[in-house]
Amino acid sequence: MIGAAAHNAKTRLVAWWVILRTALEERLVYRGDFALGTLMRFLPIITQIFLWNAVFAAAAASHISGYGFRDVVAYYLLTMLSRAFSSMPGLASGIAMQIRTGEVKKFLIQPIDMIGFLLLGRVAHKLAYYSVAILPFAFVFYLCRGYFPGWPDAEVLLAYSLTLVMGFLLGFFLESCIGLIGFWFLEVTSLLFVYMLLSFFLSGHMFPLDMLPAPWNAVVDYLPLKYLAYFPGAVFLEKIPRDQLWRELAVEACWIIFFVGLSRIMWWRGTRRYSGYGG
Repeated sequence: MIGAAAHNAKTRLVAWWVILRTALEERLVYRGDFALGTLMRFLPIITQIFLWNAVFAAAAASHISGYGFRDVVAYYLLTMLSRAFSSMPGLASGIAMQIRTGEVKKFLIQPIDMIGFLLLGRVAHKLAYYSVAILPFAFVFYLCRGYFPGWPDAEVLLAYSLTLVMGFLLGFFLESCIGLIGFWFLEVTSLLFVYMLLSFFLSGHMFPLDMLPAPWNAVVDYLPLKYLAYFPGAVFLEKIPRDQLWRELAVEACWIIFFVGLSRIMWWRGTRRYSGYGG
């Protein structure tokens, strides 16, 4: 029994490695697009710099909610980096499309888990992306180094690295759950649009969430969206008190576990009500 279990585990690991390697090789074909796309990603920052310069000038204040002008610029740069980890373009719509068109049937008749397959594909995408995009990122951050107060200490850097990895996992499983709604509703485009709109505002992509007034700041604090963009940048800039830092990371880990479990339940229940016809 133990030998059979070990053999099955080894076989599954080999299959996962083959899937990851193949997906990585496919995505490296687009390495030129990754490099150019990374530079284009930072162009909206120029508009944000002018906007916030006008905001601080009009307010005649050096700080707003604990953020100075340089802090805001650094925050937006870090947000771009955070979103490059947590954003999952096309994931939810792709899952819903596979359900609607019947392509999902291949995962029902083959010994490959759909969620695991898609996760490995996204891991390969991020690895390929950052293996190429690291130079444009380094170039932009070097040019803007004057906006940063300096490197945080080792503990904060470790926490920041964890926020990026956990942000990737949270973004993946959250959007997977939205896509799996396709088992119950044939069209999830409108729902996905509402989610993207809320995520843009409530994840901190538009402005630091510290600036929200009460009671909205408390409401946003209970949502998982802040971990997709705001939280990593706030950690790096040391806007999160040390006594709350690891507690917040634990809360984020709980959200990940919740959406992992929810995605498995939705897949299990969805495939039991799914009907496919034709060849």
